[in-house]
Amino acid sequence: MERGSNPVGPRKDDEMKHELEGYLRSGQHTHVEEGNDPEPAADDDIRVDPGGPVPPPGAERDRARADSERESLRLEMARHLEGAVFPADRQTVLDVLEAHHAPDTVLEAARRLPDSGTYANVTEIVTAAGDSRQAE
Repeated sequence: MERGSNPVGPRKDDEMKHELEGYLRSGQHTHVEEGNDPEPAADDDIRVDPGGPVPPPGAERDRARADSERESLRLEMARHLEGAVFPADRQTVLDVLEAHHAPDTVLEAARRLPDSGTYANVTEIVTAAGDSRQAE
C-alpha cells in the first residue's frame, strides 16, 4: 500500500490507465478530432537525437550543404573520368580530367589529392580530396 498524498484516487487512476491504453498499444494518436492531436514538427525545428546533444543552430543545414557539394563534385568528376582506368594515382586523375576539359572546381579538388596513394573509384577520390581540405 502506498502512503502519501495523491490527488488521484485508485478508481480515477484505473480510469486514466484505461483511457491511455489504446494510445500506448497503437503507438499513434487516438483522438477522433484533429484539433486534439499534437502539431507535427515543423521543417525548421531542430531535430533532437535522444542519444546525443542538440546540434548548434545551423549545423544540420551546414552538414546537408557539405553533403550536397560532395555529391555534386562526385557526379561531375565521374562524368569526366569515364574513360579513366582505375586504380589511378593523383597524376593520372589530373591528366584525364584536363584531357576531358573538366571544370575548374573539379580540377582544384583533384589538385588537393595527396601525391601518394591510388584510388579505386571516384568516391575514394572525392573522400581523399575532402580529407585534404579539412587538414589545411
